[in-house]
Amino acid sequence: MFKGFTRLLHSPGEHLKSLLDSSESTTNALCPRIIPRSEHPVSRQQISEAALKVLYRLNGAGFDAYLVGGCIRDALLGKMPKDFDVATNATPEQVRDLFRNSRLIGRRFRIVHVRFGREVIEVTTFRGKPQDEHGDHIAQQSDDGLLLRDNVWGNIEEDALRRDFTVNALYYNIADFTIHDFANGAQDIKSRTLRLIGDPVTRYREDPVRMLRAVRFAAKLGFTIEPATEEPMYDLAPLLLQIPPARLFDEVLKLFMSGHGLITFRLLSHYNLFGMLFPEAEEAMADAAWAEDLIEQALANTDKRIAEDRPVTPAFLLAAFLWAPVAHRQAELEKDGMPAIPALQTAAQQVVTRQLQHISIPKRFGMPMRDIWELQARLPLRRGKRAFQTREHPRFRAAYDLLLLREQAGEIPRGLGDWWDAFQQGDEHEQRRLLQKVGSDPASQGDRRRKKRRKPRKTEQ
Repeated sequence: MFKGFTRLLHSPGEHLKSLLDSSESTTNALCPRIIPRSEHPVSRQQISEAALKVLYRLNGAGFDAYLVGGCIRDALLGKMPKDFDVATNATPEQVRDLFRNSRLIGRRFRIVHVRFGREVIEVTTFRGKPQDEHGDHIAQQSDDGLLLRDNVWGNIEEDALRRDFTVNALYYNIADFTIHDFANGAQDIKSRTLRLIGDPVTRYREDPVRMLRAVRFAAKLGFTIEPATEEPMYDLAPLLLQIPPARLFDEVLKLFMSGHGLITFRLLSHYNLFGMLFPEAEEAMADAAWAEDLIEQALANTDKRIAEDRPVTPAFLLAAFLWAPVAHRQAELEKDGMPAIPALQTAAQQVVTRQLQHISIPKRFGMPMRDIWELQARLPLRRGKRAFQTREHPRFRAAYDLLLLREQAGEIPRGLGDWWDAFQQGDEHEQRRLLQKVGSDPASQGDRRRKKRRKPRKTEQ
């Protein structure tokens, strides 16, 4: 796959036309490598028809057009590319004029989405280095170094050194099918190393989400994070608190819903990043040993389902992440004399309210998540018609899965999960037999209906 790479990596091409200052450049990575088609495995057959249409139309209109980033990285790793991003010297307005099926999005970074049915090709304009003469409407940075707006256009060399990791600074030229390597990304792919371009502290302050991206790529690709890239993450993790909750929710989906959730969770915890996303879950793990086991088992099951191409939902993972905080708060409220069901509902509301300060949870996931929690109180209640009603609930299966995880993690005794498994699998006769046994099951002791006392009739005087 890397035939010819060794020779290429020792024969740099022409020098960069313009460079960022030394603090923003990568050591020993100042010269681009031009990798000819005969010496790399990227083929147009791997590129989606929609991406090719965008590339050829831009090129035909006189603009430079390159595939860039993850699709080229994955192709060089022998993986089938999925997401195709295009970089060009055309401005967003020029791109929009070329494609009627496009729309401009974003203020912080203005990009163009070109839609072909369900597929979206993201087109970005080469970015340059902000200068003092640029107004806040073009480039703006906070006192802490956070990039608030970055819409300075530049050339491909400047754009390459503005990207995050060396392995993402690879450009496939549709004009001659060469790959332009501006930051020794091909070498880092070969050595399976993840390295930031520029000074790591500066780059993390510009955009703290880069720390999450470092973890995600390391987990997904099996790469080692280069020491200078990982060292600042331990101390700079709190910078994530500056990021809008809506953006962090999108990052959470990428982190945990790509099939590498378990190793991602462990890396996030290692670098003190998980607590910035789910602070109350981290606090619960410190107080209850079973809380971490439950999260890890939930992630392992989700990774397995994704590997088997089975459906998964963020609602279940969020329910698992936040269940220990809910259970802890519920227990405290019950100690204060609140009944179990109101205590559970109040605890859920308190946990969600705090969580939304860190990561927004859309209603389409938040409502099912709360249903899964409330069903934990209904699953032990199996007398009469209750078992059938609970089984027919739309969130029953997810709630049942969480119940099994709670048993496996050691939060509650085993047994209730086996009963529900037998009840689901059994025929009508077996279900009746199981319901008759409920009275002697300790897990069902809370399911005793209170008989209403009849008020004595008043006798006429």
